[in-house]
Amino acid sequence: MKTATTIMVLGLLFCSHVYGQIGGKHAYEFLGLPASSRITALGGTLPAVMDDDVNLALSNPASLNEKMHNRLTFSHNFHFADIQNGYVAFGRSLKGPAINIHAGVQYISYGDFILADQLGTQTGNFSAKETAFVLGASKKVADRISAGINVKGVFSSLESYSSAGIAADAGINYFKDSSSLVVSFTLKNMGAELKTYNGTRFGAPFDVQIGVSKRLRHLPLRISVTGHQLHRLNVRYDDPDARLETDILGEVIKENKFSQAIDNVFRHLIFGGELLLGKNENLRLRASYNHLRRKELSLSTFRSLAGFGLGFGVKINAFRLDYGLGYHHTAGATNHISISTDLGRFVKI
Repeated sequence: MKTATTIMVLGLLFCSHVYGQIGGKHAYEFLGLPASSRITALGGTLPAVMDDDVNLALSNPASLNEKMHNRLTFSHNFHFADIQNGYVAFGRSLKGPAINIHAGVQYISYGDFILADQLGTQTGNFSAKETAFVLGASKKVADRISAGINVKGVFSSLESYSSAGIAADAGINYFKDSSSLVVSFTLKNMGAELKTYNGTRFGAPFDVQIGVSKRLRHLPLRISVTGHQLHRLNVRYDDPDARLETDILGEVIKENKFSQAIDNVFRHLIFGGELLLGKNENLRLRASYNHLRRKELSLSTFRSLAGFGLGFGVKINAFRLDYGLGYHHTAGATNHISISTDLGRFVKI
């Protein structure tokens, strides 16, 4: 385990080639959006936490556990330009086979658009939306190890074009106990289109993630570090519009290769912290930093909070309410709200 981790870190550190941005090369990019406001506030993905939050099963199916029994959750995220996405999920623990399952619906609406011909004559309106139906299960395969899998049926409708596909997640968690230390390995969104938009087939937004979370012993704080896009050693963006600096002889000053390597390593990492206050953790305060998002979405001429996430959660009687802010650029932040409850407290199921 230590040897593999060392090799991966060294590989990230010393790669020097530069490629384009990682987005826009797949179908169903919405599958990579955070499932809940908590995940938005903690950087966009959270594979290494195991508690009663059934939303976490979309980040990593191995995080499904018996605490999610009968948990029902609804989340909705307000993006920019009338784009909205959300997630609805329900978890269940089956005592007989000792399997934890969940079902959910992930959706996104891109809003309404004006339909026009090549001359600009408006001929009507059209909409664009995508939906994924998710089924997942997990099981303890050893005393401190759980494994899980999600299967997703994906449907997309963009004006008169439509597509259907399938994707899957697979994950494995090692945990000292579910609230203290969790180490995770996840393969996200393995899949492709079954029915294409126009005959050209694209894959789903595949991602390899390794996560670690640790709740401190003498402080009510859980810290998390997530490595993402680990199947792409170099995720730096070669910006053709970048402002070039020159020396007194007019020669372009090249960026130090060591600083490039360090920047590349941190683009693979998301840092998060969650302060858990109260006897039953009735108040939670959250903050995160996503270096890749900041580098790709911030502007060199303006200061912004791009890459940062903030949020909080409160428990009121049988309900838990959460709010998250995901800062992307100077246009502002996405506003994510979530509500969850134990359905078993209202209905005998």
